[in-house]
Amino acid sequence: MQAAFDKALLQEGHFLRTKIVEGIREQAPGGRAFVPLAPTTLAIRQFRGFRGTKALLVQGDLRNSITVVKDGDRILVGVLRTARSRSGKSLVDIAALQEHGSQPIVVRITPRARAFLHAAFRRAGLDEPSSGQPGIGIAIIQIPARPFLAPVFEAYAQPEQISRRFLERVASQLSGDFGRV
Repeated sequence: MQAAFDKALLQEGHFLRTKIVEGIREQAPGGRAFVPLAPTTLAIRQFRGFRGTKALLVQGDLRNSITVVKDGDRILVGVLRTARSRSGKSLVDIAALQEHGSQPIVVRITPRARAFLHAAFRRAGLDEPSSGQPGIGIAIIQIPARPFLAPVFEAYAQPEQISRRFLERVASQLSGDFGRV
């Protein structure tokens, strides 16, 4: 009996993980569409050789870090605190930033960064002629919220939904037809 419960619990976790991954791939987790990427973001991506236009999918590190962990009679579906990107960055921090968005971030623009941005924007047709005035040397960036966990949990993890699926899975594991609708 315990084995049936454990297996049903893991199946529920993997069901939710699949919905999260599908939501990222389709750019609408839980049916809620992501905020589109800014034209400047797309220009920088294209200039760096990345042709994709989807949010959260440059390398797939965040998507691939979504995991299911069983802890006793509970499961965790999400990004572990220990998860790291290929470049060593904390993926739980990146996940939180994407889920909730950011406050305005002030970035110092060096001459080298300015040249890179102008080249990227010029190639994308976004570079406007300079006014001849020197720039202030900063850029203000704000990352909009692109929640990929909460919408899935709201759409698929309501207690009555989980209970129904869980009972159906346990019944299936026990080879009985009770609990089937």
